[in-house]
Amino acid sequence: MAREQSTIDAARASRRTAPIDIPEALARRVVVEHIEPEIDGGRFAIKRAIGETVDVTATIFGDGHDVLVATLRDRHEHVGGLGIGDWGLGAEDARDPIPNPQSPTPSRVTSWRETPMTMAATGTDRWTARFDVAAIGWHEYEIVARVDRFLTWRRDVRVKSAAGQDVSVELLEGALLVRDAAARAADSDAAWLLEQADALSDSTPPADRLATALGEELAAAMATYADRSRATASPRRRVWVDRIRARFGAWYEMFPRSAGPDPTRSGTLAEAAALLPRIADLGFDIVYLPPIHPIGTSFRKGRNNALVAGPTDPGSPWAIGSPEGGHTAVDPGLGTLDDFVAFVREAERLRLEVAIDLAWQCSPDHPWVAEHPEWFRHRPDGTIKYAENPPKKYQDIYPFDFECEDWPALWRALLDVTRFWIDRGVKIFRVDNPHTKTFGFWEWMIGEVRAEHPDVLLLSEAFTRPAPMRYLAKAGFTQSYTYFTWRNTKAELTEYFTELTATDVREYLRPNLFANTPDILHPYLQHGGRPAFEARLLLAATLGAAYGIYSGFELAEGQAVPGTEEYADSEKYQYRKWDWNRPGNLDELVARVNRIRHAHRALQIDRTLQFHAADNPEIIAYSKTSADGAETIFVVVNLDPHHMQHGHVEIPWMAAEQSYEVRDLIDDVSYQWRGARNYVRFDPDIRQGHILWLPKPRT
Repeated sequence: MAREQSTIDAARASRRTAPIDIPEALARRVVVEHIEPEIDGGRFAIKRAIGETVDVTATIFGDGHDVLVATLRDRHEHVGGLGIGDWGLGAEDARDPIPNPQSPTPSRVTSWRETPMTMAATGTDRWTARFDVAAIGWHEYEIVARVDRFLTWRRDVRVKSAAGQDVSVELLEGALLVRDAAARAADSDAAWLLEQADALSDSTPPADRLATALGEELAAAMATYADRSRATASPRRRVWVDRIRARFGAWYEMFPRSAGPDPTRSGTLAEAAALLPRIADLGFDIVYLPPIHPIGTSFRKGRNNALVAGPTDPGSPWAIGSPEGGHTAVDPGLGTLDDFVAFVREAERLRLEVAIDLAWQCSPDHPWVAEHPEWFRHRPDGTIKYAENPPKKYQDIYPFDFECEDWPALWRALLDVTRFWIDRGVKIFRVDNPHTKTFGFWEWMIGEVRAEHPDVLLLSEAFTRPAPMRYLAKAGFTQSYTYFTWRNTKAELTEYFTELTATDVREYLRPNLFANTPDILHPYLQHGGRPAFEARLLLAATLGAAYGIYSGFELAEGQAVPGTEEYADSEKYQYRKWDWNRPGNLDELVARVNRIRHAHRALQIDRTLQFHAADNPEIIAYSKTSADGAETIFVVVNLDPHHMQHGHVEIPWMAAEQSYEVRDLIDDVSYQWRGARNYVRFDPDIRQGHILWLPKPRT
């Protein structure tokens, strides 16, 4: 028994003398948690455009009652050196110049910029600070927090001296802290700090020593050379910064094959270029072209999506590929690749950007079908499986198999297609149905494109469930189509846009509000006539900083295949000859609204959107304020295209008896309003809404 006890005692003694390996991080006294903004614990980056700010908050606390110091650190990884000055942006107009098509220069990382954090409210442990982003590319930030022994000592000395207590010993403690800082300081500052330490510890009158202790000059020097050895650093978070067009812009979608004077043949890119001045005059920033590639003939769709095409039917542009070429070729009816480059140059001359479609699918006649059959999914009988969305069948389209055995080669080929069009001046892409492709592919492809061309923008056309739409935005898509088309009541619009602009969704998903598309003509537009188109234009252009229309919208084109959301005589399957001057068009209103958007910065952002009370369920009211708070735009829209509606709207920040003038930017008519609650009336034959400039809100 004695021998056993002796063995136990020896083991205990050995444990006492052996070194204990304790992680140094456990000795740090400050906790940093619940950082905002961050996406999925930092798995994905948040998004900003140049000139915007990032407001960072975090819960920060430590043990005991010592004074804490928290610092927000951020830095930018320059990619091509594209900053605000390089883009020539003026405060009065957020138009982007056309990007330089040349590849950027190698990246470099700047040094950290530090911003002190402050507690949002006493006792909350929520700290906040902000930084701005001024150049395209990656940005990163972190929080560093620590116990500050000097500030704790300074606070205690002030409190004790104010209470009449003897602080002579505390002043000696302070002298030691200052000497420690001198050891960390540069030579010239070290000498000065040592003088201050001597002043704290010598025999001069206590009042003089106290003045030294509480002096601001000493506090500043001690902050410069603070002991950060035990500071807590948060995980780093990333921000992807885009050019301003990522946040703000008006899109116009057109089929160039409908640009010719003869409805029996394809219009050419040269003829489409002749229509660009009209689009520019309407105030649009981006002209978007559906696929411009050769179209297959196998299983070609006829007019109104007929299963059998007639001899002159052009087929769907999304059935890409024929013996004339595939994704890097131009349909012969449109012209040549040189004609496309000329189209882009003409758009640039008019301050328009050209966006084209990335549609990762092939017609049965695409060269890749014969060259790379392994890139497609096969049926048991050996045939390639065409696209389906049961019960719909798309026999004219073969989707790629993104998990085929040779998937790396497929992925690289699709990236090369994207690079091909970038090299020909395209910096904006609308991506067709990205939710039907592997999510990891998009994260990889977008990352590769960004590394070479950080000014390229990609719009996700994914009308699917919320979770996949959001994930695609997290994975890197610049903008996203939304459910706007199907949100028509006040309750639907308020709920949906509150989600988009006032929750964490706004950190990564930028909405693009297309009022119509070649696939979607909502019953609201089918049956509401011109007033419905006016209402949806006003909503799209003011609820969203980015919005778009498909050609025909400005003509209030509302003819659909009965019982569907499909356009009758859709351009997807035939040529159309449009009469752009036909009576009842919305050209004047469209141009006016787009001019308003460019002139007023409040309409160039989404984050400040606020909804306001209106006592009529058919009237919706909301406001946007510019980022600097200098201006507020108040929008009121009648959602009923059939009947006169009237009621009262509320501007909550206006005083009860305050009299002020509001000006409708649509027609430059001014109204005298008083107080927070004012009367509005809308007759569909006259107007569907107001875009009101308001006096600066009272603070």
